[in-house]
Amino acid sequence: MSRSNNRQCLLRINILLILLMVPAAQLFSQRVFQTKDATFTINNSGYIISIKDRRSKKEYCPQGMSSPLLSLYKNKTYILPASATFNEVGREIALAFTDGSVATIKIASAGSYLKLQLLRLDNKSDADNIVWGPYKTNISKTIGEIISVVRDDHFAIGMMALNDNTTSGPPSDGDMGFMYYYIHSPDPKKYPLPPHLKEGQTFKIGGDGISDVAFYSQPEEYFRMCYGNGAMLEPAYGSSIALHSRNRRKEQMIRFPVLPDNLDGGFNSARYQLVTPTDADFTGSAIALYACPDNEGLTTIEKIVLKEGLPHPTIDGMWIKDPRAYKPDIAWWGPHDSMSVYAAQLGLNAVQDEGWGEYYPNPANKWGNRKISFTHQPAATIPEFGRRMRQSGVRWGLHTLCEFLQPDNNSDVAPVPSDSLAIMQRSTLAADITINDTLIAVTDTCYFNEFGGWEGNHTNVLKIGKELIEYNGITTTKPYTFLQVKRGFHGTQRGAFKAGTTIVKLQPNCYHGFAPDMNLQQVYADYYGRWLTEGGMDYIDFDGLESCIYQGHGQYSFKQFFRKLFDTYQQTGGNYLRVMGSCVYEGNWHYMSVCNVGGGDHMFDPVHNKWGIEGKDMRYVFESNYFPATFGIISYSSAWSLYDAENLQAKSIGWNTTYMLGLSQQSVESSGEKENIFKAFRAWQDARTADVFTAAQKKKLKDLQQKFHLVQHSKNSFTLYALQENRFPDLPCSGTPTPVKPGIKAGTQLLEFTIKVHVPAKDSLPGIRIGLPDGQALLVEKNLSDGQFIIYRDNQWLITDKNRKKLEEIPFVTSTIPKNGWPEITLTGLKGGNARAKLEVVATIIKSQEKVGVAKQ
Repeated sequence: MSRSNNRQCLLRINILLILLMVPAAQLFSQRVFQTKDATFTINNSGYIISIKDRRSKKEYCPQGMSSPLLSLYKNKTYILPASATFNEVGREIALAFTDGSVATIKIASAGSYLKLQLLRLDNKSDADNIVWGPYKTNISKTIGEIISVVRDDHFAIGMMALNDNTTSGPPSDGDMGFMYYYIHSPDPKKYPLPPHLKEGQTFKIGGDGISDVAFYSQPEEYFRMCYGNGAMLEPAYGSSIALHSRNRRKEQMIRFPVLPDNLDGGFNSARYQLVTPTDADFTGSAIALYACPDNEGLTTIEKIVLKEGLPHPTIDGMWIKDPRAYKPDIAWWGPHDSMSVYAAQLGLNAVQDEGWGEYYPNPANKWGNRKISFTHQPAATIPEFGRRMRQSGVRWGLHTLCEFLQPDNNSDVAPVPSDSLAIMQRSTLAADITINDTLIAVTDTCYFNEFGGWEGNHTNVLKIGKELIEYNGITTTKPYTFLQVKRGFHGTQRGAFKAGTTIVKLQPNCYHGFAPDMNLQQVYADYYGRWLTEGGMDYIDFDGLESCIYQGHGQYSFKQFFRKLFDTYQQTGGNYLRVMGSCVYEGNWHYMSVCNVGGGDHMFDPVHNKWGIEGKDMRYVFESNYFPATFGIISYSSAWSLYDAENLQAKSIGWNTTYMLGLSQQSVESSGEKENIFKAFRAWQDARTADVFTAAQKKKLKDLQQKFHLVQHSKNSFTLYALQENRFPDLPCSGTPTPVKPGIKAGTQLLEFTIKVHVPAKDSLPGIRIGLPDGQALLVEKNLSDGQFIIYRDNQWLITDKNRKKLEEIPFVTSTIPKNGWPEITLTGLKGGNARAKLEVVATIIKSQEKVGVAKQ
C-alpha cells in the first residue's frame, strides 16, 4: 500500500474515531424542538427561526426575522451568538459568541414547555448579563409586560423565570420597567387611532408624581398603561419577550428610572445611584419557554409553576391565580365591634384594617402604641384581636408601609443608624473633621449635587460612622464641600472622623425616611413573617412596595424579600398568607393574591355602571398578565339602592375582578337598604363560590348597559334578572312642570322608581307634585333637603332620608301602575319650586330572567 493511500486511510480512521468518540457534539443546519402545542426551530447560528402552532401550522416568528436563543450583554451592548453545536447525549447546545465566549445551555422538552438552563459560560467578554432573547413574535394584540407573555385570540407565547436571579425584560439600570402610556388599540376596528397618533407612541403618565389617581389621565381605550418590560409592543412586526440574569457581584453606577427616550421624568426624575453588590450571578439561570392556545395559557403556567417548584400559594384548594379563587375582601374603618359579624353575613373572610392606620416596621417596638378600638368593649392588642379573628375564620391584617424605615419610628435609623441602610452615593473624607465641624470636604462629588432620590423628595442625608448629617448641595470645585450641613441629624451622635473615612448618601423613601440594603431587607422579610404569625394575621397589605426597588436590584430584590417572608411565615406556623400590595411586578407576581389599589369612581362606579380611567388602565395591565383586575376600594354607600350594590357584585363576577368593600359600622347601620343589600350580596357571593355562572352568563354580566338582580333558591340554584335602568339626572324643579318619559311601558315589570333631590347645603325644596297618567297626581307637601328620596316600590310611595331610611309613607288612592304604564310623568315644584334644586329620576325595570346553576347541580 502506498504512503498516499496510508495517509488517506489514517485520515478516514481519525474522522471515524472523532465521530464515534463525540457523537453528540454536532454542527447542524437547524434543530426542531417540540412541546405539546408548538415547535421551536433553532438554526446553526444559535437563533430561533420558527415558532409554530402544531395544530394549525401557523408561524409566529415574524417573516424574515430570527431571535438569539441567548445573548450576552456588556456596557449596554448586546453580544450575539455566531454558531451553535448540539450535544445529543446531554441535550446541550453550545453557543459560540462573536467575542469568543461560549455558553452551554441544557434544553429539554417538559411537555407543555421547553426548559432552558445556562450550565456554564466561558465568559471571555466578562459580560454583565445574559439575556434570554429577546424573542420576536408576530403577535401584537395583548402585551403581558409583567410576566413576559404575548397573546392574541388564538395563541399565547411566553417565558417564565425559574430562579430568582432570572428576571423580566432585557437589562436596564435598576432592572425595572417604569410606568408610561403607549398607544395600542385593543381592537382597531372598534377603537381606531386618530390621525395624530401611531401604534407604539409613548407618553408620560399624568399628574405631578405624587397623586396615584393623577397618574391615570388618558380615558381613550387605545391609551395603554405600561407596568414593565418583560414584553414589548413592536409595531414593525408584533412583539418581543425577554428575561435576563445579571452578575450582581459587580458594583454598578446606574441612572434610575429608565424611561422611553421621548419622556421627561418630571417629578419622579432619574437619579444616579451606586448599587452595591450582592451574592448572585447568572450561572444556572433558567427559563420555561411556552407556546400554547390562548385559553390554555394560565393552565400552562400553573403546570410550569408546579413542576419547577415555583411559589404556588393556594386558597381553599385553588391556586390564587385561578379565576375561581378571585373574591372580594373588606377594607375596614372605625370601631371593630361588628367587623367579623358583617364579614360572616356577607360571605367574605379577608379584611384589611384601614382604620388602624399605616404600620411602619420598628424592631424596637413591633406592635406600636395603638390598639384595636371598639365602641362597647375595651381596646385589644394586635395579637389578641388577631387570635379572635382566626377563631372567627377571618383573615385579618394591617395596611403596612413595607420597608419604609422612618427616623422617628425605627431603631435601625435612630438613634444609632444601621450600617445596612441602602445608599445612593459613596465617597471618602478629604480631611479630618471634629464633632463640631460643619465644613466637610470629600474627595469627589459623586452626584451628591442631586437632591433626594428618584421619587423626588428633598431628603439629602449623609451617613458617616453612626452619625447622620443633613446637607443641601455640594461645591463644584475643590475642596468639594457639603453645603448647609446639620450635624447629628435625627438625634444621632456626632463623631470625629479621619481623612479617608467612608461617607455615604442614604437612599430616601418618598416619606423622607430610608430603606434597607439587600442584607437588612432579608432581616425585615423575616421580621414580617414572625410579626404576622405572632399577631394572628393571615393577611397583609404592602403599601410602599417600591421599598424593594430602592436597593437597585429590581425584580431580584422583590423575589428575595417575598421568598424569605413566605419561608419564615410558614416555618413559624402560618398557612395561607393573603398578600395585597401597591403594585404587581414579575418579582412579586407569584406571591400576590390581589392588588386592590385605587378606588371610587376612578376605578369603577357601580351606580352609573362606568369604568374609571384608573380602572380601565389597570384592567388592561392585569388581564394581560393573568392577574385579577380590580375595582380597588369601593366604599359601601348608605345611599346605594339594592341594585347599585348588586351591580358591584355582578360586574365583579362578569369581569373576573376583585375589590375591597369599604365598610364601617356607621356607613352600614345608617343604610336603609342594609338588610336587602346584605342578603343579596351574600347570594352573589354564594353563586361566585359555587361557580354557577356559564361563560355566556359572565359575558352578559359585563354589559355596562345593564344591571342585575339575583334571587337564591338553594345552594346552587338561582334566578338571574337582567335590569334596565332609565336614569334622568339634573332635572329642574321650578313651578313649571318638567316632563319625564321614564320608559315604563305597558306590561313593564317595575322594580323601583326613585326621585332624588339635590339642593345646596342648608337649602330645601318646598315639596313636589308628581303628575301621573290619567290625570292623577301625587303631592309631597314636605320640605325636602339635599339627598332625600321619594321612592315607589312594592305598590308604596315613601319619603326617605339621604340614606334611604324610611321617614314616612305617602298615602295615595291608586298605588298600582295602570295597564298602559307610565309613558310620561311631570315633576313640578310646589310654591314655585327652587331654581337651585335639581332632581334625578331613576326607573329600574326587569328586562329578562333566566335560571342559573341548575345545570351545574
